[in-house]
Amino acid sequence: MSEESKKKIMFTVRKPPHGSIYVYEGLEVKLIMAAYDADISVVFMDDGVYALKAGQDTKELGIKGFEATYGVLVDYEIQKVFVDRQSMEARGLTEEDLLVIGEDEDTEEPIRPKMVDASEIASMMAEQHNILSF
Repeated sequence: MSEESKKKIMFTVRKPPHGSIYVYEGLEVKLIMAAYDADISVVFMDDGVYALKAGQDTKELGIKGFEATYGVLVDYEIQKVFVDRQSMEARGLTEEDLLVIGEDEDTEEPIRPKMVDASEIASMMAEQHNILSF
């Protein structure tokens, strides 16, 4: 399937990672959709940026953490992973706080989500066939 004919699907993650199933279920949907050869992109914004914070310990919450699953997004060919800069700044988070979503095949360097501004997010959204929010 050519790049032009691929369905463009964007997932927006706006909810915090704990306290509901939205982020976890959304993660599963992303991985399933990646199998259908769609052009997948993911944008974390609002409280959804907390899902990308590295080093979260969920044992005391009595729930399974899913940081390791985010660590394989690139393996599932989901390489367009973005985080809203303003949402990060409003919550006191920096690029160094972001977890690794994969490894560059050539350099073996860790890959983290790319920080982008709201105007870039709006431009990306305008190009999508579907936008699913979690």
